[in-house]
Amino acid sequence: MSGEWTLDAIEWHRFDRTKVDPDILAIVRAASMVEYNACDYVRYLKNVFPGDAEFAAAAERWGEEERQHGLALARWASLADPSFDFATSFAAFVEGFRPDVNVTQSIRGSRTGELLSRCMVEIGTSSLYSAIRDGTEEPVLKQICAWIARDEFAHYGMFRRHMHRYLDREGVSLWTRVWTLIARAFEAKDDELAYAFHAGNRLPGPYDRERAICAYGAKALRLYQPSHVERGVTMALKAAGLEHDGWCQQWASRITYRAVRFRARRFARA
Repeated sequence: MSGEWTLDAIEWHRFDRTKVDPDILAIVRAASMVEYNACDYVRYLKNVFPGDAEFAAAAERWGEEERQHGLALARWASLADPSFDFATSFAAFVEGFRPDVNVTQSIRGSRTGELLSRCMVEIGTSSLYSAIRDGTEEPVLKQICAWIARDEFAHYGMFRRHMHRYLDREGVSLWTRVWTLIARAFEAKDDELAYAFHAGNRLPGPYDRERAICAYGAKALRLYQPSHVERGVTMALKAAGLEHDGWCQQWASRITYRAVRFRARRFARA
């Protein structure tokens, strides 16, 4: 795993307020809380993988690195917007969104499925931070997102390695693995990101899930370029055990990028 940087290594003195994009700032506020909340998922993963000391240690390291991501993003957001109170926003976030971490079986049906789903999450975050890195002109955020994207790619590799351990034991079929990836990619049943966007950006009125999702999507999806989508698709196909460097990858990348652009326009209209 990565995590070879610290908050002190970030070149905070290079911060340039004139290059802060308000839309990207709104995304970062929400992302800081989702990343910092990783401790809940560490508990969940350790419950789902009892007796696996090797994976438990890896999950603990993953959680520590995710929390560092949250702290780095929160500090940047506070520089960009001195009125941003991370502690208050985070308290509102966890009060409104609390995942069930006390389950003892994966909601994905198997441990292989759970780890494959985690791969998909890391693909999404690696792509997001790569898109922010390439979309921002603010030098400190560019540095932070480059390092976070690298970490998320390493996390993907960690979950994929452990997935193969369980795949050998559980024998989950290729079709089931593909379906798990597709289902996770389009999953919209949890409110984590939407509530983080609502709390972090102090949206007026009571929490409105659809409004928060549309506001976030309109700002985030416009940042994605074909290269970000292509890399994400390659990682997803590789995790599923499919060909990831031929016509299948090219076709899937084109379709996925068109879907991203379509959703970005739909969210913007909403």
